[in-house]
Order: sequence, then C-alpha cells, then structure tokens
Amino acid sequence: MTEQTTRLTVAQALVRFLAAQYTERDGVRQRLIGATWGIFGHGNVAGIGQALLEHTAAMPYHQGRNEQAMVHAAVGYARQSGRLSTQAVTTSIGPGATNLVTGAALATINHLPVLLLPGDVFAARPADPVLQQLEVPYAGDVSVNDCLRPVSRYFDRITRPEALIPSALSAMRVLTDPVETGAVTLALPQDVQAEAYDWPEEFFAERLWTVRRPGTDPTELAEAVRAIRAAKRPLVVAGGGVHHSRAEEALAEFAETTGIPVASTQAGKGSLRHDHPQDVGGIGHTGTATADELARTADLVIGVGTRYTDFTTASGTLFANPDVRFLNLNIAPFDGHKLAGQPLIADARTGLEELTGRLGMHGHRVAPSYATEYTEDKERWEQRVDACYEVDEPDTRPTQPQVLGALDELADESDILINAAGSLPGDLHKLWRTRSPDQYHLEYGYSCMGYEIPAAIGVKMAAPDRPVWALVGDGTYLMMPTELVTAVQEGIAIKVLIIQNHGYASIGGLSESVGGERFGTAYRYPSEDGSYSGPPLPVDLAANAASLGMRVLRAKTVRDLRQALAEARAADTPTCVYVETQTADTVSGAPPAQAWWDVPVAETATRPSAVKARELYERHVSTRRRHL
Repeated sequence: MTEQTTRLTVAQALVRFLAAQYTERDGVRQRLIGATWGIFGHGNVAGIGQALLEHTAAMPYHQGRNEQAMVHAAVGYARQSGRLSTQAVTTSIGPGATNLVTGAALATINHLPVLLLPGDVFAARPADPVLQQLEVPYAGDVSVNDCLRPVSRYFDRITRPEALIPSALSAMRVLTDPVETGAVTLALPQDVQAEAYDWPEEFFAERLWTVRRPGTDPTELAEAVRAIRAAKRPLVVAGGGVHHSRAEEALAEFAETTGIPVASTQAGKGSLRHDHPQDVGGIGHTGTATADELARTADLVIGVGTRYTDFTTASGTLFANPDVRFLNLNIAPFDGHKLAGQPLIADARTGLEELTGRLGMHGHRVAPSYATEYTEDKERWEQRVDACYEVDEPDTRPTQPQVLGALDELADESDILINAAGSLPGDLHKLWRTRSPDQYHLEYGYSCMGYEIPAAIGVKMAAPDRPVWALVGDGTYLMMPTELVTAVQEGIAIKVLIIQNHGYASIGGLSESVGGERFGTAYRYPSEDGSYSGPPLPVDLAANAASLGMRVLRAKTVRDLRQALAEARAADTPTCVYVETQTADTVSGAPPAQAWWDVPVAETATRPSAVKARELYERHVSTRRRHL
C-alpha cells in the first residue's frame, strides 16, 4: 500500500502540524497552539512567514514589536488557559532570536508552556558567515540560538526536513507534560524552512494530548495521613501548582474538613478567596504577619504545588520550630523531595481529594484553640489592611497602598491583576483581597520587569470578556511599553495602571536596608557627588502612552483616581490610568516585611550605613537552618 504524502516546505508542514494539536483534561478539549506571534526578518520571512500567509485560516497570526514581549504575551495566554493552550513565537536569526532568552527563562522557571521558533543560520552553509551569524572557531554547529538551550525544557535544531517529524512530536509531549513543561525551542535554519519534502499525511492528523492527573502512591498517601493526624500546628503552603491543576475547590474542601490554615506563595495567592475562614494570606518575605507567625511555630508544613523559593522560606529562616517537618504534595518529584520533605507525588487536585477523603473518614480536625488563634490574628491583619487603604483627604495625592485600595473598591470576581516586579509585588501579596482563583496574576518566579503589559495582552486574548489590569511602576513601564502599540492595533482592551514614583522604589528600599543608600535607584538628575539625587526627570509617561495610541486618564488625587479607574474599567478600548504617588522617596508605605530575605551585605566597608547593615545581616544569618 502506497503511503499518502503531501509535498510542502518544512515551514508549511510545521504550521499545518501545529494547527492539528489539541489537549484534553477532565473531558475538556482545547487547541494546544492557539496562535503564532511573529516579527519577520531574513531568518523567517520566506519560511515561517510565507507558511503563516498560506495557512491564515488554520493558524492565526499576531504582529509584535519586541520578541521578548511576544513570549510574555504567549506565557500570559498559557497561564490564563490553565497551561492547556499556549501560543508560538517566531523570530528572525540574530538579535531577534536572542531577544527570546529572557522570555524563555521566565516560562521555564514558572513551568508555563510556550513554543519558540527562531530562525537559524543556513544548515547547508552556502555562504559562511551570513548576516548576523556568530562565528565560533572551535565549532561549526553553534549559533546564537544555543543561548536558548539552558532556558528551554526541550531544544532541537532541524537541519533536515525529515527530522521535523520526531522533533515536533517531542516538542508537543513536553509542552503538555505538567512536570516538564516550559519553553520549547525548535531552531529552524532558514534554508531548511523553505525546503520541500513529501510528508506522510498521518503527520497532519489531529492529535489529542491528554494532560495527566496522576494519583498518589498508596504507601505515600498512608504516611501523609499519619503525618497530618499527628500534627498539632499544621500549615498548608499553597503554590502555583494549585492553580495549574485547577485544585482550588479541592483545597477549599480540604481546609474546611480539617480546619488547617492555608498560606499562599505569590504564585499560589487566590488558591482560597481572601475571606475564606482558613485563608491566612501570603507567606514569606512579602507575606502577612498572620501567615508568617503560623509558619514559625508550625510542626508540619504541607506544601501543595510549591517550589519553596527563598521568598517563601525567608531564605531558610522562617520555619523555626525545631520539630518542623514537611509534607510535599507535588506532581514533580524534584519539588516533592525539597527540604527533606515527605513526598506525596501526585496531581494537586487528585492528591488533595484523596487526603480529604482519608482524613474525613477519621473525622480529623485541628484543635479549636488553634483555629481561634489564626482567626483572631487574621482579623488583626485585616485591620492593618484597612488602615493602609484608608483615605482621610480624597483631594490629595495617593500613597501606593491607597492606589490599590481604590482598585480594591472597584474590582469584583471578574477582574484580573497582572504584575511582576518592583514594590508592587510586596504590597499586593500583603494587601490584595483576592476574589477569584485567577484574579491574582503575579509572575514572581523570574520577577521580570516589562512582563506586565504584554502578558496582559495574552491574558485578555484568553479571557476576552473580563477586565484585565497591567499594574506597572515607572521603572517597569520604561522597560517595555512597546506592546501598547499591539494592544491598540489589535483592539485588545487592556487597562494599564502606571504608578509614577520616580525610580526603582523597591530596589531603593532594599539598597537602603543593605547599606547601599539608594545609590543609582532614583530617576533623577545627577548631583555633584555622583549620586542621582537631583530633581525628578521631566519624563511624561502618560504622554508617552498617548503617543503610542492609548487612551490616557490622568489622576492627581484619590478622588480623580477613583473616577479614572471606574472609567477605565468600563472602557472597551485600550486605556491607561496614570497617577503619581505621594511617597515618591519610599517603597510604598505598606506594612514592612514580616520575614527576612537574604541579600548579602558587604563584609568590609567604611560607610556607617553598610557597617550597621552587616551587623544586622549577621544576626539574621545566624538563624538560618537546613531542614534535614
């Protein structure tokens, strides 16, 4: 029997293949690659570009302005889609390809799928070197795309047409694997992209990739139940895996059945609603006093879908109970064994359901005195939040917490907030009252300045009927405002809230705490002593946003801000709200850090600020422990 084949270029075959890939979880079927972002140059214009032109009906195309930003948009789309759907990003060779590296690192660190299709130099080497080619004297098979190897979960260079078949299948496997997923890179030499081949028709058949929900091992489950029943002061640490698994309802049932309080990492915030009785807020360096005090005395920490980063563990100083042990429910064995923890390797939702069933059979519940303790502590913290949000003079310039308070008054379950870097993550983690599982979208695995605006575009593509807010400071805005043009061009009605505080406020505060005296952190004119302590720069970010096509609403006072936010929320076009905060020379005015974070301080110094900071650093370091 003769095999049915179709003659296409490699690029045409890849686009057609991608259009036929689907995922399925819990009976819901979705397209795996929803669209392709691209900026074209000599490395992809005649290959992938031409293929996308031929297959516009099957593969939507979106035009970007910056390659890194296109990855951020695809990642935002993937996270909002529950990692069941993502987008592809194609670039030219050279700088277009290397611009992908930051976005790829962000995707892989956060376990979020994205497909990268950078152009590459000629496989056949008819001319050597070509424009933008990196010459490596010791190797002929290295290009700048090799920079993507360490930040990709899967990498391949397609040097012959037939090599695409196994490579494309491997790429889809990794994208849909809840343990392995992250950035996947298929480097495509520009001559190979345009080369024709007779492809078997089976390559283009629809494929359904089932996203697994593995259950627990019986022995591990039994040991986990014993550990929880023996604990007097257990605490759940909910990480991003709760959201990736859509395990929020299972976590709520577990918490209600057992009475165990739930703290959340930046990625896990929103796992429970802010007003759920067992929710005690964010944990770690940017967490609440309630959660951090519970962490210091916990005898069992139940990590659910968390990587235990240094912000969560306060750099190894937070979990201070000498008898503390860890139980780690995680789909990834690598994370399940962290902190010498007792592993429970399973999908978060499946594992929580099985734990709840076993513990419910025994009628297990924490002591009433423990529940009363964390409930009263939570009420006291909520009073601190109210105080931060409170406005005595509505006709004055707001503080940063008051900006969040104004948005808090307006938001409901449908709003989505996106942030990644600066002083806002700390304020949001402590103060924001999350109303829905996907409202709080903090990219804090990589904390990448410039993520917010393009990610908001991707999120809005995945959730077109919901208000999507990109919250940015002036430092972050200046990193990557380019995709405002994309939002305007595509009519994607994101809301951008620019908070102007004249510099890197978060790093300014950190610099001061470690003896750096805020050196080089303000957006001001330089002074005679070499520091940047002169007048603020006359930069008008609102005018910049307007010049890129955004509708801009300026707010000078709290009263103005409330009106502008309401107007922006109701807008059906891309809209920006610009506000200058009152605390231009401080981090935010929110409650200070409730737990330490290790940023090494100079061991020798002549300036008194650094000497004092080192003394404090050594006291904190002495409390660090290894959990063995």
